[in-house]
Amino acid sequence: MNDDPRPNIIVLLADDLGFSDIGCYGSEIRTPHLDTLARAGVTMSSFYNTARCSPSRASLLTGLDPHQTGIGILTGDTRPAGYAGDLDPRCTTLAELLRENGYRTSIIGKWHLARDTGSPNGAWPTRRGFDAHWGPLGGACSYFEPTTMAEDEQLIQVDEPNFHLTEALGVRAASTIREAAQEQSPFFLYLPFTAPHWPLHARPEEIAAYDGVYERGWDAVREDRWHAMGGLGVFGERCPPLSDRDPDVPAWDAVADKDWQAIRMQVYAAQITAMDTAIGEVICALEETGQHANTLILFLSDNGGCAEEIPAGWADEMSPLPYNVPARTRTGERVRKGNDPSVVPGGPATFATYGKPWANVSNTPFREYKHWVHEGGIATPLIAHWPDGGLEHGWDHSSHQLTDIVPTVLEAVGGSGPRTPDEGGPGPDGPSLRGRSMLPSWRDRRKAPDDHPLFFEHEGNAAIRRGRWKGVRKHGEPWELYDLERDRTETFDLAAAHPGLLAELTATWTAWARRCGVRERSAILAQRSSRRGGGLVQEFRSAVTDTTVETTNLPDEPTA
Repeated sequence: MNDDPRPNIIVLLADDLGFSDIGCYGSEIRTPHLDTLARAGVTMSSFYNTARCSPSRASLLTGLDPHQTGIGILTGDTRPAGYAGDLDPRCTTLAELLRENGYRTSIIGKWHLARDTGSPNGAWPTRRGFDAHWGPLGGACSYFEPTTMAEDEQLIQVDEPNFHLTEALGVRAASTIREAAQEQSPFFLYLPFTAPHWPLHARPEEIAAYDGVYERGWDAVREDRWHAMGGLGVFGERCPPLSDRDPDVPAWDAVADKDWQAIRMQVYAAQITAMDTAIGEVICALEETGQHANTLILFLSDNGGCAEEIPAGWADEMSPLPYNVPARTRTGERVRKGNDPSVVPGGPATFATYGKPWANVSNTPFREYKHWVHEGGIATPLIAHWPDGGLEHGWDHSSHQLTDIVPTVLEAVGGSGPRTPDEGGPGPDGPSLRGRSMLPSWRDRRKAPDDHPLFFEHEGNAAIRRGRWKGVRKHGEPWELYDLERDRTETFDLAAAHPGLLAELTATWTAWARRCGVRERSAILAQRSSRRGGGLVQEFRSAVTDTTVETTNLPDEPTA
């Protein structure tokens, strides 16, 4: 049994989970284990990710802005105009720091920080501070027959008839905790789920548990979540108004194929409950081994709910295959890719998403989605649980972002930050860390930090938050200004009323963008257009390979 007084560290990361998708944040989705952690811990209302999978993971693990890590978009190489798409070797990861401080380090789950997932290289987790890894190296994949799977540095094939990735991650993580209990050093476990990222894959009994829940439609569910948030105090005494339904989303009464639309959300809800069940396995292992009280558990999401749609078609008729879709199931059944009302999602022969209408629900009460840096794209639930850590239970409304995770963990364990190149150690050029520890605020709300600015950029979408004020823009559009203390749902643009304040914020953002290496989005798009001969057809670059397929209905970057 470990008698080291330093806490174990567990980071639980959901994939494409919206702000309101778990019970303690207002959801009807059953997440009893996360809700229990929240009741005995800290829940944050103004914590932010980077709006996209790989950049969020890079920022979380390094304490740097994603552009400094080489992963400003995803793991595809967009140089010379863009980013390398590989985790920069000069960045120091949290795993490397903790291992230097005597921690056993493991990742069980999705990595998605390496361009090359076919052969071991410097961007693989076992080369970035983790003693052990089990899970997918790439992005989205089938939950029943996942691809890019690796155990440490060995690529593996999953050939288990009853396999489901979310369940397997929970079992593996629990086993890792039990093994760590036999050692004399504390452990760091990074558990990045693929759930609830598409494809919509869940077991029939888990889907059936939500029968009837979504027959009321997205308008009613969204309204119910908003009311629940007010009762839970998610935003303190003043719950912001619910943003309008997305203009691209029809009223539920006008929807055809209601049964199919409802089942899409049923599967998504089942995926979240399956993730919560896997988290329950982790908590059970901690309790069984007597490590629960002195373990700091963090739970959060890598971006907001995902509004992406996938056009329908038979996977085996596509060449090359995108998104890691298997051409056929293990039993030989053809896989139907995309969103087709004649195809009920959930099983291994489907590969679908839940689309913009339900993503609008996931991000209640906000607007916009994954990819964008309005609140719907970047606001995440964050739960911090550490019984021995002296945390003040309840809501913390101070604003923080992913760059604050590493400083928080380092303060909790009494460790030191990364060395700069001048000190002879790894580290990007310039400041090693700009984030601030959240522990003082978690222990005493009166010690919340002053209005330190938070910065965001993804695919040309940009934002800065300083205290109550947020400047935000979509790529190619004018900057907007919101008073988040009164208007967290970004409903009333005050840019015209406060031009001086907006100019000050945008100048601060521009200085940050220069400092951390944000690349101009228009140059990246121009480069891509030039490479494909200036055509208007969009290019989808696989999140796992560098192959491309042409489509007219997908985002212009890998979506995982």
